Amino acid sequence: MIPLHVEELRPLGLGELEGEGVITGLHIDSRRVGPGDLFVAVRGGRDFVSDARHVGAHTLVPTDEFEAMAVLGQALRSRSTARFVGVTGSTGKTSTKDILAALCAPVARTVATEASHNAELGVPLTLGRLEPDTEICIVEMGMRGFGQIAELCEIARPHVAVISAIGPVHLELVGSVEGVARSKAELVDALPPDGVAVVPESADLEPHLRDDVEIRRVPPVDVELREDGAHVAFAGRRIRFPLTSRHQAQNALTALTAYEALGLPLGRVDEGAANVRLSRWRGEELSLPGGGFAIDDAYNANPTSVEAALRHLAERGKGRRLVAILGGMAELGEHAEGHHREVAELAAELGVELLAVGDLARGYGARSWVPDAASALEAARGLVRPGDAVLVKGSRSVGLEGIAPALANVSD
Repeated sequence: MIPLHVEELRPLGLGELEGEGVITGLHIDSRRVGPGDLFVAVRGGRDFVSDARHVGAHTLVPTDEFEAMAVLGQALRSRSTARFVGVTGSTGKTSTKDILAALCAPVARTVATEASHNAELGVPLTLGRLEPDTEICIVEMGMRGFGQIAELCEIARPHVAVISAIGPVHLELVGSVEGVARSKAELVDALPPDGVAVVPESADLEPHLRDDVEIRRVPPVDVELREDGAHVAFAGRRIRFPLTSRHQAQNALTALTAYEALGLPLGRVDEGAANVRLSRWRGEELSLPGGGFAIDDAYNANPTSVEAALRHLAERGKGRRLVAILGGMAELGEHAEGHHREVAELAAELGVELLAVGDLARGYGARSWVPDAASALEAARGLVRPGDAVLVKGSRSVGLEGIAPALANVSD
């Protein structure tokens, strides 16, 4: 971590601050702290302050936890000479971040957001992992409404803005896909005059782009899906990634475009591409009995990502019986009924048998419906046959992440 001294923080009035000396790390989980780290007691963390002190950590019980974390993040950001990349998008932002981090790691000292820690607490925690010699910092940014990405950008102050996709998410909060585009474009608004924006081809996004920064538009991916991975066309050649789906190949193309925008050597991309590892529950394949497989894509679900996942299931599982265990899609507001119906129609068109899980999933109108994840596993054991191709996907609130490992008889 970039050095901060406890005494520098005292005048800021962030809350009850205990300790003295240099801060060596920033955490909100007391199980991760060590001597010299700063433990910020957010939410229920106040119950673990004494535990953190016992192992030699500094502690802060904040008056306002989001403000305190923002101030800490800004302090660390101001001392870094790294180039900062902000990554957001309706779908694919975590995977794009993962792929870009893998590309950058062999050629630059790189820090990137862990998992999907992309909100008011996660962004400062990412900056808490900066070192004095960090060269690239990739910060994922999520949003739940207008203004949130702008607030995160005040902390991270990105040089490069990456928007992976624009689609129907959080419609309860922003009203329309145009509203989604406007909220995501807050990342572009935050760029300095010499910044670069890497964006998808989106009619909804175009009105919200600036004309005083460089805009690099990412076209639909040209990819060959082979046994050894996805071979993505870029800069006059094909680059192999250990990916199996077209939508993840699209994320790889976005990451390649951002890598090039950072001015990093294109001759080294194969090394990073070969080492791509996506965060959990984002399309990992698990073997099932009888030569079948399960696609564990249970982190989240929205109309765009579910459509992409179903098409991938049909393409990857061609010639097999196709089964999708789908939770409902949250935060669609008045659009929920129509989007769930469209997913069901696509599944029927592709020949996918649906098992719907949870109250929202009633909107699929599937013949097979269960109320929760526990009953979904029981139903899935009776539904899935040897040799089947199975997709597991749903909003996080449904909790389907244990289904695929259980079907595959592996520990989660």
